[in-house]
Amino acid sequence: MIFEEMTDKKQIKKNKIIDAASMLFAQKNYHEVMMDDVARIASLAKGTLYNYFKSKEELYYSIMRIRMAELIELLKVNNNSLHDFTENLFSYMKKNEDFFLMYQKEKLKADNFLCNQLKDLSSELKKIPQEILLKGKEENKIKDLDEDFVADVIIGTVFSSVKRSIEKKQSSSETICEVDKLNEFINSAVEKSSSNQHLKDLKVVITRTAEQSNDAARMLRNLGADVLVFPVLAIVPPDDWSGFDEVVQNGLSSYDYVIFSSTHSVSKFSERCQELNILPDYDNLKVIAIGNKTAAQCEKENIPVHLIPQKFSGNGVVEELLKYDLSNKKVFIPRSAIGREELPESLAKSGAIVKTASVYNISTPPQEIIECGLNKLNGFNPELFIFTSPSTFENYLKIMQIEEPAKYFSKYTVAALGPTTKASIIQKGVDVNIMPDEYTMEGLINAIIKYYKNKMESF
Repeated sequence: MIFEEMTDKKQIKKNKIIDAASMLFAQKNYHEVMMDDVARIASLAKGTLYNYFKSKEELYYSIMRIRMAELIELLKVNNNSLHDFTENLFSYMKKNEDFFLMYQKEKLKADNFLCNQLKDLSSELKKIPQEILLKGKEENKIKDLDEDFVADVIIGTVFSSVKRSIEKKQSSSETICEVDKLNEFINSAVEKSSSNQHLKDLKVVITRTAEQSNDAARMLRNLGADVLVFPVLAIVPPDDWSGFDEVVQNGLSSYDYVIFSSTHSVSKFSERCQELNILPDYDNLKVIAIGNKTAAQCEKENIPVHLIPQKFSGNGVVEELLKYDLSNKKVFIPRSAIGREELPESLAKSGAIVKTASVYNISTPPQEIIECGLNKLNGFNPELFIFTSPSTFENYLKIMQIEEPAKYFSKYTVAALGPTTKASIIQKGVDVNIMPDEYTMEGLINAIIKYYKNKMESF
């Protein structure tokens, strides 16, 4: 009896430590969490923590492993249908919000997962819907589909719903509605994927760099589209590094914020720092990444990310930072040589001291790549053009020597990734038919599906 009471007390303390640490890891980056803070929030002596966990790293991965193991066990017990899977995954993540936020941060690291066990558990999570889909195919309940791709869609959709539910602080009734909408969407997605008719044979041209287009092309092809990647951009060094070099050599530590607006800004920032043999100090510098892919690139370059705006745009950054007093705060924005001025101007109007510097420039690709793209485009008969930035649109006009854009695009459907790109296209008299609410490639593809679905239903 005494032993059982002692065991219960130990488990209670361990749970208090895990709960306190989960909250901190969810709110902050890993390197910012201190064991002193965990002890304070758990109302325990710091030495007591080390009786249960030898290090912060062990504590972190214990939380991740415990929660993932619980989740997978729950899902395996209740895996009779996709409805069960999505509802239980949503409910568990919503109930354990801190773990969900930790897991989302870890997922940003992609191939940089620090713990192989977490990789294995994530793979095990994905196998559950894959097995349900395979069983459905074997029983002829579901037509042929790419179960790997559809499993990614299902899990990604559930996580988006959980994130939305947390951000909106939904009530129980609102959460039930969210789950109902979630299941309705996933049932529709599986049906579409199994019939592969939603974008079947749609001829799509993606204008971007070849590397940036790979994921989007794969997703569109999995949805039945015929995709032509037409690279219209080349990333080249800026004409002058002096502005950037002055900041990083003479006082990056004096800045309060650094804002990365693209993966290119992150990679070129890091490359130049390495060339200068400079290791930036991020202890007092808050890093803002616009978009999950930019944040993932930061993680890859070992740059701690403190904030990812809910809206993946310059306006989203301003909305987030206006929650704080920006008076005399120093903000550094490494960016493209042709970067737009809305973000730095908006921050300056709010009292910030803003410094921008070029870390890359946009050019057209080498002639051999252009000629290859032109040869592929000849006879392709495209129906939809995707433009992801003003530069992709401007360079396409330049490469194709289009003097009357409105006339040229009048016979095509045009999709723009966000409002800035849309505005640039409209200025040339071209109609933009598709623009997503969420300015990501995934959001754009969902908007394309919706557009063509509505178009088919109108006939």
